[in-house]
Amino acid sequence: MKAVVLARGVGRRMQQPADAAAITDAQRTAADSGAKGMMPIAQDGRPFLDYVLSALADAGVSDVCLVVAPDAEHLRRYYDGAGRPQRLRIHYAVQPIADGTAHAVLAAEVFAGPDPFLVLNADNVYPVAVLRAMIQMAEPGLPVFLRGALVVESGFPAARVAAFALVEIANDRLVRIVEKPSPAQLLAAGPESLVSMNVWRFEPSIFAACREVPISARGEHELPEAVGVALAAGATFRAFLAQGAVIDLSQRSDIADVTARLAGLEARP
Repeated sequence: MKAVVLARGVGRRMQQPADAAAITDAQRTAADSGAKGMMPIAQDGRPFLDYVLSALADAGVSDVCLVVAPDAEHLRRYYDGAGRPQRLRIHYAVQPIADGTAHAVLAAEVFAGPDPFLVLNADNVYPVAVLRAMIQMAEPGLPVFLRGALVVESGFPAARVAAFALVEIANDRLVRIVEKPSPAQLLAAGPESLVSMNVWRFEPSIFAACREVPISARGEHELPEAVGVALAAGATFRAFLAQGAVIDLSQRSDIADVTARLAGLEARP
């Protein structure tokens, strides 16, 4: 199985200062650059992205394409050198400008070729069981998460979860996805509504939708909206309820909690 890891984002939230964030000088340097994936977490300086890749290897992924910025020399030097994975083959795709996650996926079209592939964020460590279930699905789809569970089990701030894409499912199929739901939509959905954590299994047919998706209100080509384009064209996506905590590294105030959650875990990409 192949996987595409979206590591192109500029990390604006990570760049914002946080007075309460107790971080090391090395972590502050990474935060200032917005490099969430390369944030040193372990005492030996191992970056957060190593844990993302290790979970993929545990799930059975063999080849990973990192979608990166044109100037991602530090990341490339690490994964082509001292941090070269033992269980994964690393590939790269360049997204010239940070114009949205749909175009980030589109950058990996050559890597994917005719094969199915997973797509996931570089700043989330997903449960291995969830990733393994996606590999075994044998069709396009996604795990869906209960909003309340992400707050309780994953320790996400409620305000952050409120910004996640709302999903509606029927008969284990995705019916609708709402990127950046409004307060009224969140109220109507209720606290036990389902959300997407932007982890997907796709077929190559998704690339057509990624090309067609319009610019969002945020000025980007968003992957959830590309999925909406695919749904409107007749595509189907299987959905299943995911269990387990997701580790999220979005901003400086997350670093201490992420470090604690990953303590004692060995990253073996």
